[in-house]
Amino acid sequence: MDELNIKQHFRVDEGPIIDQINDWLVQTTDQYRPVLTPFLNPRQRYIAQTLVNGNGNVKMVSNGGWQHAEMKRVLFFPSYYQPQVKDFEVTCLEIDYPQKFAELHHRQIMGTLLGEGLDRAAFGDIVTDGKRWQVVITNQMARFVCERIDHVGKIKVKWKTISLEQLIAPEDDWEQLTTTVSSLRIDAVVAAGFNYSRNRAKQLLEHGLVQINWEEMQRPDYLVGEHDMLSVRHAGRLRVDQVGTITRKNKQRITLSIIHA
Repeated sequence: MDELNIKQHFRVDEGPIIDQINDWLVQTTDQYRPVLTPFLNPRQRYIAQTLVNGNGNVKMVSNGGWQHAEMKRVLFFPSYYQPQVKDFEVTCLEIDYPQKFAELHHRQIMGTLLGEGLDRAAFGDIVTDGKRWQVVITNQMARFVCERIDHVGKIKVKWKTISLEQLIAPEDDWEQLTTTVSSLRIDAVVAAGFNYSRNRAKQLLEHGLVQINWEEMQRPDYLVGEHDMLSVRHAGRLRVDQVGTITRKNKQRITLSIIHA
């Protein structure tokens, strides 16, 4: 598939991930072997699937520890190959901490891992049942975390390896919303998802309170696409499930999934 033609269908800032995925596909084809990626977010996997669909020599499958994981490693492989779970090289770690005397939060765990130098692509979902906390991570980084990280904030912790079968499957509390927006600008989508005014959504963006695919976004005019994941501080998260047709009044139909904070 023509690279320039592919890039026309995606955002300019997605050029680097398109190039990286193309490199992985070339590796798989030229070396005729499976190629494993770091953890990719839903939008990145959507791009990967689009590129694979245009390549008759390579297939892909993803794994993030549990069926509905947001962050998953992708395995590109030639048609002869039969992927195994072990090919994904993921480890599940549970945090051992004094639950009676301390409380952990998602942002603390995320901040600790990033603060210790881990790249966001080195670990997947952070899941909880309200008390227990678990992290899906690459095998290589699991060893680093177990040996080097003994605090989350001020809380002393230990990490224990658990099986994939012991991984908590969080309850699916996404609410689906089908609505229309004047455009796919991020401020319009945030406003529609959380019933905010456009002005309030714009202010949230300009104050650095909105992330798209785990990256801070301050541009209200940034255009979102299918499978983008947005996070709005103190409001919740939303996922763009589908970008539909244009209405007679020139509005854009979209389907969102939302979790309120």
